[in-house]
Amino acid sequence: MNPVVVIPARMASTRLPGKPLADIHGRPMIAWMVDLAKAANAGPVLVAACEEEVAEAVLKAGGNVTLTDPALPSGSDRVHAALEAFDPAGSYDVAVNLQGDMPTMRAEDVAKAVAALRDGADIATLVSPSSDASDRDNPNVVKAVRAADGRCLYFTRAAAPHGEGPIERHVGIYVYRRDALVRFVAAPPSPLEQREKLEQLRALEMGMVIRADSIADFPKGVDSPPDLEAARALLARR
Repeated sequence: MNPVVVIPARMASTRLPGKPLADIHGRPMIAWMVDLAKAANAGPVLVAACEEEVAEAVLKAGGNVTLTDPALPSGSDRVHAALEAFDPAGSYDVAVNLQGDMPTMRAEDVAKAVAALRDGADIATLVSPSSDASDRDNPNVVKAVRAADGRCLYFTRAAAPHGEGPIERHVGIYVYRRDALVRFVAAPPSPLEQREKLEQLRALEMGMVIRADSIADFPKGVDSPPDLEAARALLARR
């Protein structure tokens, strides 16, 4: 495999406008994400930015950046557009979609997600177990339902699977084979994707194989001011 890490980033967040430039101990969040991606040693790092100010922050942090159309509908579309501009010859056959709002994620977990792209999987990702009832019942915590071999059967905002035992929270990182990413972004949103508001269901409805490995810590994304404060507190302790 020859992977490249692509970080989609845009300023137009509903609950936390200007998120990529949110200050964390004197540096913008996107700079933390560039450092995290570099530390994973999973390939070159490219930011798919929508705005010039984000691009400037990335360059100041020593990262590569490509400007993408703000009208693109999803992070996966931005990853694809940036990768096509960065590598039109197709030298990189694996694309790591690392969300731009997960500064508390560990570099070794990014590497673990890349390693999970095996055994014929089209896409790899991560999950983290939880026995907390508040996670089970929270629609903002996406649950993954996996077979014993790690193959993902479904993703849902509902409490699943039913019965005793922990749930597995989905960690928002995707590792695509390049041809799978091309097929994915070319397909229209699927019925289950639209109902659950989860784009990974499009891949499952297309018949793609998604495989997930488990990690102990759950790197919660920064989606609100309280999330930002929590990330600042955690990173201050590292």
